[in-house]
Amino acid sequence: MKANGKVFKYGDNVDTDVIIPARYLNVPDPSELAKHCMEDIDTEFAGKVKKGDIIVATKNFGCGSSREHAPIAIKACGVSCVIAETFARIFYRNAINIGLPIIECPEAAKSIEAGDEVEIDFDSGMIKNVTKNESYQGQAFPEFMQKIIKAEGLINYINE
Repeated sequence: MKANGKVFKYGDNVDTDVIIPARYLNVPDPSELAKHCMEDIDTEFAGKVKKGDIIVATKNFGCGSSREHAPIAIKACGVSCVIAETFARIFYRNAINIGLPIIECPEAAKSIEAGDEVEIDFDSGMIKNVTKNESYQGQAFPEFMQKIIKAEGLINYINE
């Protein structure tokens, strides 16, 4: 599996309340959630993000409440991957459960800048910053997690 896209960059401690504000938690439709994704930290995100784009952040991405709405909103926006130095554990698990690829890679998270074009090989964990002609070795997914992501989430994987 591979992904490539333009980067939206954020800092430390991006919590689930800014990924998808609590006022939208009663919205069951992922495409509606996508319209409000990141709006409390980046009001232009939902209007600018394109299918395949990538979010890069530094430490503790997805901290805060355990709402599954956060990775659902990110995936519904068309984001192909989130790269961060570290993820909050519950966000990490929720992302895999809904089939949103995420990669921990401190070097990439620090070096990649907003607007850079990035390519990711999920099988190897290799991240290439096309803009800067740099490569970084991220944490590759174990085979079972790759199967869950390819199936678009845990429920689909189990049903297969």
